[in-house]
Amino acid sequence: MERMIEVTGLVKKFGDFAAVDNVSFSVAKGEIFGLLGENGAGKTTTLRMLATMLRPTAGRAFLKGYDTQKEPEKVRAQIGILFGGETGLYDRLTVAENIAYFGELNGMSKAAIRERIRQLAQAFGMEDFINKRASRLSKGMKQKAAFARSIVHDPDIMLFDEPTSGLDVTAARDVHEFILRCKSEGKTIVFSSHSMSEVEKLCDRIGIIHRGKLVECGTVDELKKKYGNDDLEELFVRLVGAE
Repeated sequence: MERMIEVTGLVKKFGDFAAVDNVSFSVAKGEIFGLLGENGAGKTTTLRMLATMLRPTAGRAFLKGYDTQKEPEKVRAQIGILFGGETGLYDRLTVAENIAYFGELNGMSKAAIRERIRQLAQAFGMEDFINKRASRLSKGMKQKAAFARSIVHDPDIMLFDEPTSGLDVTAARDVHEFILRCKSEGKTIVFSSHSMSEVEKLCDRIGIIHRGKLVECGTVDELKKKYGNDDLEELFVRLVGAE
């Protein structure tokens, strides 16, 4: 199976502190890979390095064959990114205008942008507020709009840091359904979460990260079988508590 993401020995230090410490994993085309860990475990830092927003201290990462350090522009053209708590929306623009602006930044034609906005508005149930200014939206509406903005150019790889953060149950379910739809279209998705139910529902494989280290990696079923525990939360606590 084609590997879309290859991460080898990734390290990120801030002074003497190793936020990410020798992390390695790969993600295949059409796979949903979840980084599961507590706050401060290194999930966001790992995703930021994959997104070319941070330069690794050591190690290498390739996305669709492009080196994040040597070919960052080519990597950026392949990815959609959304980091929890950072909507990246312009308050004075409407939702449609925000999405269109990022479509233009990615070289899309106006006709393609219009059609994509129509698709995304329907997919995320945004028809009622697609023409409202971002400043007038609720937190959940803003998160939906930010999600749509991040994937307007229909990228092959999607990197999401806690994409359902701050959403109510219905809005989070919309995001889950969209992620699964993207998988069915052959997209490759990496997202971070500290929600056990979310990763069980969505992920083909998970990597459990703790204090910057990848302590386990595999399917949920593989990990449950390996540790003789059907409760992912108990398994997680056992692994991170043992460090």
